[in-house]
Amino acid sequence: MRRLVSACLLFFAIPTLAQSSSSLAARRAAHLRHGINLSEWFAQVYDPKGYTKEHLVGWVTPDDIALIKSAGFDHVRLSVNPEPMMRHNMADHLPPEYLGYLDGAVKMILDHGLAVIIDMHPESEFKAKLVQHDDFVEQFSDFWRAIAQHYSSYDPEMVYFEILNEPEFRDRYRWAGVQGKLAAAIREGAPQHTIIAAGANWSDVEDLLVLTPLPDANVIYNFHFYDPHTFTHQGATWGTNYWHFESKLAYPASLEAARKVAAQEPDAFNRLQVLRYGLDHWDGNRIGVEIGQAAEWGKHWNVPLTCNEFGVYRRASDPQDRARWIHDVRTTLEGYGIGWNMWDFGARDNGMGFGVVNGSKEGPNTADEVTVQALGLKR
Repeated sequence: MRRLVSACLLFFAIPTLAQSSSSLAARRAAHLRHGINLSEWFAQVYDPKGYTKEHLVGWVTPDDIALIKSAGFDHVRLSVNPEPMMRHNMADHLPPEYLGYLDGAVKMILDHGLAVIIDMHPESEFKAKLVQHDDFVEQFSDFWRAIAQHYSSYDPEMVYFEILNEPEFRDRYRWAGVQGKLAAAIREGAPQHTIIAAGANWSDVEDLLVLTPLPDANVIYNFHFYDPHTFTHQGATWGTNYWHFESKLAYPASLEAARKVAAQEPDAFNRLQVLRYGLDHWDGNRIGVEIGQAAEWGKHWNVPLTCNEFGVYRRASDPQDRARWIHDVRTTLEGYGIGWNMWDFGARDNGMGFGVVNGSKEGPNTADEVTVQALGLKR
């Protein structure tokens, strides 16, 4: 009888513990309200010299971090490519010198009172190995366990672990299994820290909607929002080819404006894509419906959400149209109580990427006032 009573008490205690952890994740999500991505520092380095000491210690400066803090951001998402640190079949043996550079970056961020998301952000080839090879998943889980353990002594209110950026898994069921294994490895290494998980493929809203939450309540769920790509990626030279023909496509969408841009598309099928954008009623209401579905998913599962990427490519978009889109996404997220993280800081893109700053290769970076205002931050 005593065993039965004990078993019943344990059974009823499990939901209480889960709810406690879930509320912990929600409380920690409140630290991630207004963020900015730090890219091209420990990830996405396309310079032929690669991840050199000079790059790692000089790409982002203390002045840059101070600018982020003064603008009103409360956290940064630090993209980290695991490949320079992963040793074949010895992934848990982290190279001390490289790890020291990463430690220096994390410390610089924390010293300015900013929380930091350590976001595993490899290239597509790395993710393809996770899709195809179970042994590579095992190695990556070893790596994550070691990274999490290394940072386990850091304040869990200020350091967060994001499992994988945009997994590029078309098979969402395989991704569910892989993500579960990686999350378990992180949890083994850092029992107290909050994990950030995401849906398969590109981590869009639809990828989130088909995700079943992990059996770990101390998790925040992430999605990215760049819809519609026809507008947000106009002028881009990666992804869909027809984007690079587009310039000054307006937001909110209008058929009249779309017709002018479509006329520059040499391919009839691609002209149709631009015209459809003009017909698809992309405005604040449409964005509200799209993001609203993510909010409903979070409410259904009683889990906290964050939007870790959103933005508009600057090269070919009109600054005011870009600002209107950013404003509509940002205010929609805030209306649903969802924290956000804009893509990105853009320290060296000369204002031609997605950046919140007007960067230059020489001299200090300065905040782009139109973007900062659209984000509702300090001017």
